[in-house]
Amino acid sequence: MKTVLHRVRDSTLQHFNVLPFCRTLVLGVPLFALVAHGQPFLQDKTMARSISGQFIVHGSSQFSILAVSPEIATDTNFVRLEPALLAVSAERIKDLLWHRLEIKLNTPWRGQIYLVIHPAQSLDESVTIVSRQTINGWDYRVELPDVLSRTRFTRALTGGLLLELANRDARSRSAEIPAWLTDGFAQQLLAAGSPEFILSSPATIVNGMPEARINATQRGLDSLAAAQAVLKKNPPLTFEQLSWPDAAQLDGGDGGAYRASAQVFVSSLLALKNGPQRMCAMLESLPNYYNWQFAFQSAFRTDFPRTLEVEKWWALQTAGFAVRDPGSLWTPAASQVRLAELLSVPVEMRAASNSLPAPAEISLQTAIRSLDFNWQTTIFQDKLRDLGLARLRMAPQFAALAEAYRHALASYLGELPTATPASNRHGRSSSAPSMAVAGRALKKLDELDARRRAIESNAGLQTSLLSGLAR
Repeated sequence: MKTVLHRVRDSTLQHFNVLPFCRTLVLGVPLFALVAHGQPFLQDKTMARSISGQFIVHGSSQFSILAVSPEIATDTNFVRLEPALLAVSAERIKDLLWHRLEIKLNTPWRGQIYLVIHPAQSLDESVTIVSRQTINGWDYRVELPDVLSRTRFTRALTGGLLLELANRDARSRSAEIPAWLTDGFAQQLLAAGSPEFILSSPATIVNGMPEARINATQRGLDSLAAAQAVLKKNPPLTFEQLSWPDAAQLDGGDGGAYRASAQVFVSSLLALKNGPQRMCAMLESLPNYYNWQFAFQSAFRTDFPRTLEVEKWWALQTAGFAVRDPGSLWTPAASQVRLAELLSVPVEMRAASNSLPAPAEISLQTAIRSLDFNWQTTIFQDKLRDLGLARLRMAPQFAALAEAYRHALASYLGELPTATPASNRHGRSSSAPSMAVAGRALKKLDELDARRRAIESNAGLQTSLLSGLAR
């Protein structure tokens, strides 16, 4: 019998590929002691299975001294793991990661992931991931201390999930996930953090009931704001530096420059045309190469025919990123809400001639059709100002849309006849814009509304996912 352990160089996430060369894998200490003929043999309160069945959690019968420390219990930078909560957190991380990769949430999983909790020896203990080839494919064992930082926890689960995706069609060898990919996605999930996907053991008991810690996250702002704040103080890493991080960078000892750079790099790749699909293609091809660079080049060859093109593109990305105002951008969901507000016109309407006016909102098209052109001018000039300011804070896709609406309104106002003081605001004046002018504006606004609905449909995937997790 012969077993080979391949170790990926990473001081915070140790990954071993277990490749059996004979019929049965035999080790002095069984790596997959939780499994007997594919089923867990230990059914007690230290065991938990996630709702999808992909994650099987095994807890220790003892807690570490760190886990019961009052200082750790109240420190929201650390997570105290216990089986039931870990099973829920793992599913939430998977859903958020799959959403980033635009994988349908009902897509069947293939690799079983065993999460094994052991008493922590220190606060900076490494996480070990063991991948094992079986008759049916690959399964994974993730060994976690019962106390670890939120960053290490998210990184460990993200690394295991990326391995499971990459190895689905792997035959003879397990994929080696580049560190920047794991860290980039992990930092994105931590930055989004809404709803809270990291569940920690209760910190205190109040009136006989456990009182859980909540890691609150500010919503509505750009998920890259924290990364930009870091890169304002530290220069972003080059593509070559991202490819070969050292131990200090992986541990965050460089002021967070590596992690922030990895987050921005992954976010920028996903923003490319068909970026999520290309990222999935890269993951699928990783087992076919000993160097991940070849898998990257194969998946993104349309954008980057040569490595030099990646360096140039990344230099432009970081240069543009540096001039942004940190923390100023809204998330796509917040941008969507704000744009909808700006494209509506508040009015008062009566259900009958003798009824009291009630507040209502009408579209820009209805305003053009029904309101006096002097009133239109006043309203649309305000809209031009507000759209111009708001687009500076919106997510890119909505910023471009806001600018298009602003341009359409500006063109329409430029074609309006000169306003006359005698115009009646409650009806059309005799000098209202021609049908041709109004028709061009209405057609353009209808086109932009259709474009907005398409963008909102894509953004709605994230909104529905987050609201579902919140429930």
